[in-house]
Amino acid sequence: MQYMMLIYGPEGGWDDAPQEQRDAMMQEWFAYTQQMGEAGVMVAGDALLPTPAATSVRVRDGKDLITDGPFAETKEALGGYYLMEVPSVDEAIVWAKRCPGVHYGTIELRPVMVFENGPGGTP
Repeated sequence: MQYMMLIYGPEGGWDDAPQEQRDAMMQEWFAYTQQMGEAGVMVAGDALLPTPAATSVRVRDGKDLITDGPFAETKEALGGYYLMEVPSVDEAIVWAKRCPGVHYGTIELRPVMVFENGPGGTP
């Protein structure tokens, strides 16, 4: 089963940290990513640029509404994700608890919906 691990953390917290602390944090993230790869559970993963780099797209009553920034204002921003292939939600939780971001943010796990007969099929 695939699970999307969405990693939320304080907006701008990274920018306020001294370089030495940022370097140490990055080493933690690199080690975690390597562990996931070696365990064969990581399908994909990326960090995201800060929310000011986001663009929100909506269409309402046939009109395009394009705005800079995220969909909603929040104290915690989506900072990245991992897509995992694990046998159960319990195993996904084990990996979420190991994620460096769990110590200062929130990890959201979402099962990936698999469609029968590929795209356009029924869930």
